[in-house]
Amino acid sequence: MTRTIAPRLRTLVLLLLTVTGALLAGAAPASAHAALTGSDPAQGVVVDKAPTQVSLTFSEKVAMNDDSLQVLDPKGKDVAVGAPVNPGGTTYAVKLRGNLPKGTYTVAYQVVSEDSHPVSGAYTFSIGAPSQTVVSGVGTAAGGGVVGGLYAAGRYVSYAGFIVLAGGAAFVLACWQRGSGVRAVQRLVVGGWLALTAATLWLLLLRGSYTSSGKLGDVFDLNLLGQVLQTKTGAALVSRLLLLAAAALFIAVLFGAYNRREEPAEKRDLTFGLAVGGVVVAAGLAASWAMAEHASTGLQPGIAMPVDVLHLLAVAAWLGGLAALLVALYRAPAETPVGSAAVHRFSRVAFGSVVVLVATGTYQSWRQLGSWSAFTETRYGQLLLVKIALVALLVGIAWISRRWTGRLLETAGARTAEKAQREKEREKEQVGSAAGKPSGRKTASGADARAAQLARQRAAVDAARQKRLRDADPNRFGLRRSVLAEAGVAVVLLAVTTWLTQTEPGRTELDAKASTSSTSPSSSSSPADSSGALTLDMPFDTGGTDGKGLVRIDLDPARVGGNEMHVYVQRPNGRAFDVPEVKVAFTLEAKKLGPLPVTPDHITTGHWSASGVQIPMAGDWKIAVTVRTSDIDQVTVSKNAQIG
Repeated sequence: MTRTIAPRLRTLVLLLLTVTGALLAGAAPASAHAALTGSDPAQGVVVDKAPTQVSLTFSEKVAMNDDSLQVLDPKGKDVAVGAPVNPGGTTYAVKLRGNLPKGTYTVAYQVVSEDSHPVSGAYTFSIGAPSQTVVSGVGTAAGGGVVGGLYAAGRYVSYAGFIVLAGGAAFVLACWQRGSGVRAVQRLVVGGWLALTAATLWLLLLRGSYTSSGKLGDVFDLNLLGQVLQTKTGAALVSRLLLLAAAALFIAVLFGAYNRREEPAEKRDLTFGLAVGGVVVAAGLAASWAMAEHASTGLQPGIAMPVDVLHLLAVAAWLGGLAALLVALYRAPAETPVGSAAVHRFSRVAFGSVVVLVATGTYQSWRQLGSWSAFTETRYGQLLLVKIALVALLVGIAWISRRWTGRLLETAGARTAEKAQREKEREKEQVGSAAGKPSGRKTASGADARAAQLARQRAAVDAARQKRLRDADPNRFGLRRSVLAEAGVAVVLLAVTTWLTQTEPGRTELDAKASTSSTSPSSSSSPADSSGALTLDMPFDTGGTDGKGLVRIDLDPARVGGNEMHVYVQRPNGRAFDVPEVKVAFTLEAKKLGPLPVTPDHITTGHWSASGVQIPMAGDWKIAVTVRTSDIDQVTVSKNAQIG
């Protein structure tokens, strides 16, 4: 059977790769995981007249509250008036108070995208002339810190709980019905239900702080909880809790009435009823993710959400069934061992799940990336490559498990014949004993007691012998090891998948970059432009992993006295690069002046700025930039420019 399936699998993979290529070649624009695509006033500009409002344009509609958009003056005071409004489309604006003084203003935003993820950031513009500002570290609270880590952990536990709950129950119904009476399997499925329920409650409590303040103390804020319940994500979490109540009833029947049912016809009818009810509940639980995350927004949501549900169900059937099989192989009692037939049935279920996963995963990849370049140029694409590699590894180990399953089936037939022969010999012995029994009531009674005791002893000896043989069977031992390896890879795969669901899709990242490229600083390396501003580009290579890039210095007006400095760090492909640290130093070697250090403030991804950078005299200044890309990898690059 393995030889027959292998060519089919190769053909299927080649076909899906061809379809993927066609999809990616003709991809249309889409968005998810909102990104800032425009602003008025624009980032870094100096306007002559104070604006009456500030407007931001995102790649999709976002959710805002009264504090989502702030405009801070050079002293850090909020000059916005009223709550943000949506004049139309994906643009959001907030009015400013009148008579604003000259100086540099900071715009900070903190919103929630349609796919439930918090998005925050900040940028600056100036009125009249740049100035020094006390504002720093704004626009970075949502989605990070301790609360962000706890929320990510809750998501991981919720995914794991769903997979174990749905997949474990499916394994019992479809592959090993005797497993409904095995205590270890019962604990596994009930543990999945408890984990999913606890994680859902935990996410519901964390959600308000996760999307707003980022403070752990706000977890039990009832006002925030009330706001969460009015959102799409809050509704999805509440729906999940209601479905978990139905799942509890399903578990009670599966491990209660179903386990006690012995009549074949009645058990068959109950199996059908449980299968239908279980699929409905599992699909509803999977939909609670699809209706509130990446699948619910962007390109083709009407197709993407059902595909996402199928994807999650296939993952649960494969990985959850794998967990149940692992428990059965290691913890099932001797009197109810998991048989080779059950392992073979699960092997077929796993193969079908892999086919569904490849098909749905191909569609999801096209939808979230849109181009081949996004695989390497975006964080989402890079994580997706890691996920694909792990799935390929998992399929390879599963193929080894199928080989052990085939060998197990071959030896199972031989064992069945041997067992039948032993039963015949035992029957002959019992007939011989009955024929030699002496007459008399007392003698017969004593013989019956001795026969019963002998039967119990023989049953115990046979059970112990079967367990020793089963544990010593090299085929079963090999299957145990391969399934354990599969489970280990599955744990890592689930972690990568959880990380992937919290990452901005590649389409959005590339589209946002393309839409803002026209307003980004000039890439010219000339010492100065017509307005007197100075722009310098300096490639760097720290020598470590992911250590190459370009650092750009903008100095305005590049004259003696106070200057506004912006530092932009980019990857070789032009995408913003958020390195751990950037330092700048100015040295006038002709006058032996300097180095004069400047530590700019981090504004947003790949952008740092400093106001009031003092240049004491005109001359040919050496501008050195130190870029650190890791704890140990850093480099200093420099260029000379005429200032003043």
